[in-house]
Amino acid sequence: MLPVLLVALPQWVENIAGIFGADGTMMLRYLARIASIWILAWIALRLVQLVARRIEDSVNDQNDRVSTAREKRGRTISQLVRGAGRGVVLAGAVLLSLRVFMDITPVLAAAGLLGLAVSFGAQSLVKDVITGFFMLVENQFGVGDVIEAAGKSGTVEALSLRVVKLRALDGTLHFIPNGEITTVSNQTREWSRAVLEIGIGYDADLDKALAVFRDEARKFSEDPQWRYVLETALEVPGIEKLGADSVVIRVLARTQPGSQWEVARAFRLAIKQRLDIEKIDIPFPQQTVHVRLVPPDDALVEAAGRLVRDVRKADRE
Repeated sequence: MLPVLLVALPQWVENIAGIFGADGTMMLRYLARIASIWILAWIALRLVQLVARRIEDSVNDQNDRVSTAREKRGRTISQLVRGAGRGVVLAGAVLLSLRVFMDITPVLAAAGLLGLAVSFGAQSLVKDVITGFFMLVENQFGVGDVIEAAGKSGTVEALSLRVVKLRALDGTLHFIPNGEITTVSNQTREWSRAVLEIGIGYDADLDKALAVFRDEARKFSEDPQWRYVLETALEVPGIEKLGADSVVIRVLARTQPGSQWEVARAFRLAIKQRLDIEKIDIPFPQQTVHVRLVPPDDALVEAAGRLVRDVRKADRE
């Protein structure tokens, strides 16, 4: 089918050119040039995708449960390669296609003047690009990091020179211009820490409770399921504070980036089950109310009695 179409294409071009009074041979030559340009552009886009995929594969350690800083950096760079490469290739293809029909030098000059005018009028856009450039160079965060920026927190899904896409815990996707980011709090860079504060009752044996906490922390640190995500063994510094209704014991867990929440949930479950076995209560908020009884006032009692009698009399009438 394709060879038949290729053979018939010159005749079709001649017929179309005849309708508009143009040179069919020249039009065919133009179409051949444009086709070759876009075929090369398609090949270039495929190469860009291949390079981006190779970057991701080179940093992938085949461990999907933990994302290292190298993997996040690789995913960030691959996204930039895709975005920038696609823009450059498509812009070049469009300019070369125009060059087939006209001299594009005036077009480039006009585009330069337009870009200068836009740079003066769209200062916020320039600020976004400059800020995004320095964020990428300084490697402040990458794709997959959990950050807080511009009053929003979530997981970085995409990062470009102009905007950061941040996915919140409830699924909301925030688009934050880079120029609005003045402070970044990265919760998953190099290592993370889970800070647990668990309260026990005031009537508990504190020495026994601390021994139970430290023993459970040791078992948790040696558990093969969690050992690979822990940077160090869990620490139990001791009693953190004396609360209104409980004695608070602090537990610290230094983990792989992004694993602090998973570790915290698992240890809360483990320590709750252990405290139940050891008969150590985790108290609930309680409030003591003191009631002061005042001797009754004879005048008030008599007035209340008259009021009751008046109401009953009104009901009978």
